Amino acid sequence: MNSSAPVCPVPTEQQPINEYQELKESWFFRWATLRLAGYLKPIVFMWGFSWLLAAPVAAVSFPAAKYPVQFFLSGAAGALVLPTLALIRLYLGWIYVRNRLSQETIFYEESGWYDGQCWQKPAEVLQRDRLIVTYEIRSILRRLQLTFIAIASLLLADGMIWIFL
Repeated sequence: MNSSAPVCPVPTEQQPINEYQELKESWFFRWATLRLAGYLKPIVFMWGFSWLLAAPVAAVSFPAAKYPVQFFLSGAAGALVLPTLALIRLYLGWIYVRNRLSQETIFYEESGWYDGQCWQKPAEVLQRDRLIVTYEIRSILRRLQLTFIAIASLLLADGMIWIFL
């Protein structure tokens, strides 16, 4: 055992590297790390499933037989709520871990909310954590940001079509 190696006082479950591993292995958060088809499949599934709630609401305002385009546009926009909320949760989880890995000083709780402490990361730990951010987490966040841009574009297109009806 090397006595010059820094001892990390942060509890195991609060160490940023372990928070990252836990997030990466979580069934929900792992979704953002899948290949493109595996990533898009749950979004499309949630959007389709959300139609079960969005369609009746859209049908009350715009009966499908009388206003089919308005029905589809309002239902499609309403059905985007569930996938968007899920993507926001994904994004917030990955941002939290990215921030914890990037910080030089880690705040942690020893036994409860009332006894918080701070730990300065040694240079080698900080470098390892920042490499993880650069080579793994940054691409996940970029994918999520592009997805938000795509959703916003779809909603904008939906609105533009609506204006010209």
